Amino acid sequence: MQIDDSRPIWAQLVDEFRRRIVAGEWPAGARVPSVRELALDLGVNPNTVQKALGEIDRLGLTATERTAGRFVTADDGTVAGGRAALAESAADRFAAEAHGIGMTLVEATELLSTRWATHGYAAPAAPHDMTGKEAQ
Repeated sequence: MQIDDSRPIWAQLVDEFRRRIVAGEWPAGARVPSVRELALDLGVNPNTVQKALGEIDRLGLTATERTAGRFVTADDGTVAGGRAALAESAADRFAAEAHGIGMTLVEATELLSTRWATHGYAAPAAPHDMTGKEAQ
């Protein structure tokens, strides 16, 4: 993870931890690494990690069990909502950049489709809404 000096570190950690959960790197029901482990791995202050994990708890993506530690939620809807929020944020950044350089919606959509294929990402078998459910 690259630290960006223009944003608070704890906020960047929140984004990174959300990404790990929605991408399945921290699967549903899995124990989240301890504050100390994460701080050492990321090279940041444990208090900063604790603040970020507190926000992840508040978002409902994890829950702390008194003596057992912190665990990723098993609620698929909560994880899908987190995925949608991250995707919307990325899409907003892309749309603003594309618009800012004078691209049309058609050009931006074609570019995204081309880049998707270039990276070898598979197209879904059926359209889905942002919660992961098949579109009607």
